[in-house]
Parts: sequence; structure tokens; C-alpha cells
Amino acid sequence: MNDPKRAVLLVDTKCTLGEGATWCARSDRFYWTDIEGARLWRYDASDDSRTSWRMPERLATFALCDDPHYLLLGLATHLAFFDLATGETQRIVEVEPGLNTRVNDGRCDRQGRFVFGTKDEGSPLRAVGGFYRLNHDLSLERLSLPAPAISNSIAFSPDGATMYYCDSPTREIRACDYGADGTIANDRVFTKLTDATGEPDGSTVDQDGGLWNAQWGGARVVRYGPDGVETARVTVPTVQPSCVALGGAQLGTLYITSARVDLDAAALANDANAGGVFVAVPGARGLPEPLFQGKPQRSATA
Repeated sequence: MNDPKRAVLLVDTKCTLGEGATWCARSDRFYWTDIEGARLWRYDASDDSRTSWRMPERLATFALCDDPHYLLLGLATHLAFFDLATGETQRIVEVEPGLNTRVNDGRCDRQGRFVFGTKDEGSPLRAVGGFYRLNHDLSLERLSLPAPAISNSIAFSPDGATMYYCDSPTREIRACDYGADGTIANDRVFTKLTDATGEPDGSTVDQDGGLWNAQWGGARVVRYGPDGVETARVTVPTVQPSCVALGGAQLGTLYITSARVDLDAAALANDANAGGVFVAVPGARGLPEPLFQGKPQRSATA
């Protein structure tokens, strides 16, 4: 990891669709999901060990909870609490019942509410999904943002006053003013991808307000300053990087998930580590991941 502009393989798990990169500062562990494999993964840098849990359905996104015994799961059709000790889930709410969509990208805002979006599962893709927020009282509300075909890049500025998000096929990342009370205003284009290849996927924000974005199909992670101008990029030795998190010592390691989905045998022969987790040390420092403040019931049931 001597080259800050190039990532190297850390964990070769060959996830079909690795996503949800999340660093837990309380436990010094890295979590991610294989969406299509319906499996939650955890890596412990202290002993190079990895743990995984089978999920009841595809796990698209998740959040750390204020109660350290639980995670908040964004499963394909619903949200649920997950007990890390017992593996039991506690259903919270269905998401877009009756639509051919599933939950996709999500992050907690600085107030500890879970903000997430959905994606169309039809073909051809249509912009029929939505963006939502799970509040502290476990109520679900739809946000007044344009309907996406594939929601992604959800992240928040260090002060929480700006929300970033995208509809991946548009190849642009958007921003909006985000009030502490949850109000949204001034929705606008933050940046547009200019490379010939790649779509914006998962993002994280560093201490200086830079947005780090994994660019699916582009074999890269790009940092944009608060003004939307590119300031750095990290080359990833796999074509489909999917999500990023800043963690590790002093939150200075960039963790990058990736995917094997849609790569044929010839492509995989040239991309043997696709689906693994990669790392780089780009010289940035992250922020502790906000914790979801909603409370599970103590007796979890499947």
C-alpha cells in the first residue's frame, strides 16, 4: 500500500455483488455485504479473520446502530434489525410493496436517521424507485427527490447540511441542502462523470468534505472537493468497484468493495480478484460512521 493512487487486494471473497462498505470505529472492524450472495461479511484487521452471516434475503445495505449488539439491515424488500450475537432479525417495515424494486444504497445522516434508496429490477431499467428516511421512531418517509432507476452515492457532508446522492445511469452525482429537521431544498447537480467509462456507485465523505466515489465499470475511485471538482483518484485493479469507506488506523485507509456480477468467463480470467475487498492509503482521513438511533425491541424474532 505504498502507492496512494493505487489500491491492492485485502480480502479475496469473490462476492457476486460486494457493496455496503462500512467501518466500525468501535470494534475496528470492516463490514460489507454480498447482495446477490445474501451474505453479510466482517473483516477483523487485528488477526486477519473474516466472519459471515447468511441473510434471509438479499442484503443491499445496512447501518451500525447506537446499540452495538445490532445492525440495521436494508434487505431487498424490507428493513430489519439484526442481532449480531444470535443472528435473529426483527422486521421493521416493508419498502415499496407492489413495485418490482429492491432496496439499494443507504447511509445514516448526521442525526442518526437512515437514508436509503431503491432500484428498479425490471428490464429495461426505469426511474420508478425512491429515496426514503427511517426516523428514530422507526417511521418511514419518502424524500422529495427525483425517482431513481438505481439509487447510489448517498453520503452527507461533515456538518450534515449537504446530502449527496445519484441515479447511477445518469452518470452524475447530485447534492441538496439537508436540514437538521430533515427538510430538503436546493437540489442540484454536484458533478458529472467525464471519463468514457464508469457510473457513480457508493460514496463516503472525508474530514475535509471531499466526496470519495467508487465508479462502477471504471476501475477507479474518484475524490471530489466540496465544489464538485476532482482532486484525486485511486486506480482499483478490478473493473467494478462498488462502494467505499475510510477506516483503519486514524480512519486513513480507503476500503473498496467490488463485484463479479455480469462479468463473463473471459472477463473474469483477466479480473481474477473481482468481488474482493481492496485498500489504499490516499492521504485522507474519514469520519466515524453515524449510528442509527432507533431502538430494536429486546426480543428479536425472525
